Amino acid sequence: MIDLYTAATPNGHKISIALEELALPYSVHTLDLAQREQKRPWFLAINPNGRIPAIIDRAAADFVVFESGAILIYLAEKTGRLLPADACGRSRVLQWLMFQMGGIGPMMGQANVFFRYLPEKIQPAIDRYQGECRRLFQVLDGQLRDNEFLAGDYSIADIANWAWVRTHRWSGVEVDDLPHLLRWLERIRARPAVQKGINTPPSPINRDASDEESRRFVEGARQMVDMGRSPRPAG
Repeated sequence: MIDLYTAATPNGHKISIALEELALPYSVHTLDLAQREQKRPWFLAINPNGRIPAIIDRAAADFVVFESGAILIYLAEKTGRLLPADACGRSRVLQWLMFQMGGIGPMMGQANVFFRYLPEKIQPAIDRYQGECRRLFQVLDGQLRDNEFLAGDYSIADIANWAWVRTHRWSGVEVDDLPHLLRWLERIRARPAVQKGINTPPSPINRDASDEESRRFVEGARQMVDMGRSPRPAG
């Protein structure tokens, strides 16, 4: 049994999707980010970085894994699925996983802060991060031009990137002119395990919600973003 400590964020949904795809039994422990449960001592004992997601593998002597990319690799290696065993195939998947960890996630996270969460609008910062998101989406579109998935077969690289890219409108970036990326987004969204994973736990806001719904959510969500000490949201 896997204990999953999570919330309804792209990083959290990466792991619930993977657990569903791998058919691993797990129990969900949803943290209230607005109440800063992720910073409480009991959770810091699990993840010293105070962020979701984290897992405890009860079948492996209560082994703890934090950082979403590390969790994906651990689960794939545990099951022998979603990550090739050969060195070249494994490297291809890990390259695109690191592309998400080092690029897509941080840039979209910063776009969300400056476009959605900060009360004041700093347009140069918004333009910078939305522009970098757009560039990274174009890289994905190019890779998907001649490939059904990012690194050969469907893998943890697709799960990681998809969980973020699907929320592109929340970052204020459109992808309507990127046909290969759109095809990939829809192909993965149609998978039953993915549909279940993105509702574990369910998001409190539809990322395509109306401006008024989004405004109300953002006002409450600002409590989750420690503006004074951290430049990015938890997730």
